[in-house]
Amino acid sequence: MKTPERLYEGYLFDLDGTIYLGDELLPGAKRLVLKLRELEKKVVFLTNNPTKDPERYAEKLTKLGLETPPEEVVNTVVTMTGWLLQNHPEAVVYPISEDPLKNSLREAGIRMSENPEEIDIVIASYDRGFEYRKLQIAFDAIWFHKRARLVTTNPDRYCPFPGGRGEPDAAAIVGAIEACTGARCEVNVGKPDPIMLKTIMDLVGLDPKDCVVVGDRLYTEIRMALDAGMPSAVVLTGDTRPEDLDEEPEENHPDYVLSRIDHLVPGNLRREFGWADA
Repeated sequence: MKTPERLYEGYLFDLDGTIYLGDELLPGAKRLVLKLRELEKKVVFLTNNPTKDPERYAEKLTKLGLETPPEEVVNTVVTMTGWLLQNHPEAVVYPISEDPLKNSLREAGIRMSENPEEIDIVIASYDRGFEYRKLQIAFDAIWFHKRARLVTTNPDRYCPFPGGRGEPDAAAIVGAIEACTGARCEVNVGKPDPIMLKTIMDLVGLDPKDCVVVGDRLYTEIRMALDAGMPSAVVLTGDTRPEDLDEEPEENHPDYVLSRIDHLVPGNLRREFGWADA
């Protein structure tokens, strides 16, 4: 384990597998976040999961004992909507997604269609209602009409569940579309892409080197931090296992490796606060 020797001004936390797993906070998460806020550190939560809007994530965190305003949550519903408004405001899009993303696009005035003849952008996202009909529409828009681009909300292969289980995530939808069309996904607005990091840093308003990115996955939040030259910490309560780090080249390692998230606080301060590991 490698733990920080100082506190940072900003903390960018992944959610699933980092702050909570299922409907339970992970050990040390509550006291850590509350203490950071007490010390007036910037705390922002980020997630690649587009199945809820920021308001729902804020509600969940609040119910778990971490009162959180929606403005402190950034997910791929936010980043996809923002990216389209900034780069393709007139595009007709076909979101293979769940309702939160569709609602956000609708509220932003982005036109959606299931007509392959007029679709400019196919959005592959986490969609638990994915079916062959949706794949056919994407196929026709991209392969037959040769007009649509393929983008995704996030590159995650699966979403972790308690008990070691999981559920196929957006990468499965991307893979299905790429396999039948021969197209390649052109844009990802989730971790590790800099689109998400820019959104977060604009919100935080700090120098990237004064912030630490904390997550449980090497290929999303940790990769994002490494690419940006930001400090990073992986917590071994979700996707990453110690053997995964053994298999990775040193240049892919985060600055810190934590057995539990409250070890982000240096040991001397944990003792000062009277924190003991349960």
